[in-house]
Amino acid sequence: MSNADFQAATQIATYIRQKITTSPKIGIICGSGLGSIADAVLQQEVLAYKDIPGFSLATGKSLSFYMTNVLSSVVGHAGNLVFGTICDKPVVVMQGRFHQYEGYINRQIALPIRVMRLLGVEILFITNAAGGLNPKLSVGDFVVIADHISLSGLTGNNVLTGPNDERFGPRFPDTSDAYCPILLKLIHEVARDKSMSHRVHNGTYFHIGGPTYATDAETKMMIMLGGDVVGMSTVPEVHAARHCGMRVFAISLVTDLCNPSVKTSNVLTHEEVMKAATANANDLKVLLVGMIQRI
Repeated sequence: MSNADFQAATQIATYIRQKITTSPKIGIICGSGLGSIADAVLQQEVLAYKDIPGFSLATGKSLSFYMTNVLSSVVGHAGNLVFGTICDKPVVVMQGRFHQYEGYINRQIALPIRVMRLLGVEILFITNAAGGLNPKLSVGDFVVIADHISLSGLTGNNVLTGPNDERFGPRFPDTSDAYCPILLKLIHEVARDKSMSHRVHNGTYFHIGGPTYATDAETKMMIMLGGDVVGMSTVPEVHAARHCGMRVFAISLVTDLCNPSVKTSNVLTHEEVMKAATANANDLKVLLVGMIQRI
């Protein structure tokens, strides 16, 4: 991250502080079809991405431009920052994320995470809709991400590629402990209390760039390498968050089965993913609220 990027993030955070009355300590990123998680936020203060100035990047375009012209076309992403409280804890909910397949560069994907950190966020909850690789999974199950595999990250397209700014974190951050063990334990306590233990599993998230869904051969490879679920987001956000010292919890909602031996459809569509996400979003909200209540 260059000095210009740090200044941009600082300016954005300063602008946001002038518009809100809370100082968020917990951040939540909503996956496709999961934006209703924000319904749990009380005393809401909502800022649309397109209304936040200063998101100018080296491309000559602004994030607000992209949010208006690109992200709004991806069904299931509202494009808002929702500030307020959950269980009396100050939070910010990101309704809509930046995906690599939409053409966002690494600096754009990392910027919202770094702005959150400058606003005071210490814990980041990341949600996503994912395909089930493990044949034991069912649509509607939740996979708590205990580890991940990212081929794009391993082959040079890591979100931290480029100049590093030590004000956010070290040049070579360790991600062997990317997911907070305390939060990994806490989710299962909440699931047990909510009678949802049978739907909550630990697993490994396999990150792909997209936008194409995986071929059967690619899916078999991911299974052989140990992937339990597969998706097109989350890992870049995890790396950006851990780089700047946040504790991270990530969870996938299984919206389809892509294991060739058990997959639910010959032709997977975004509409199918959205339908499953919407049907199970409230249960995910219950789990997250239960965790935040106990933090």
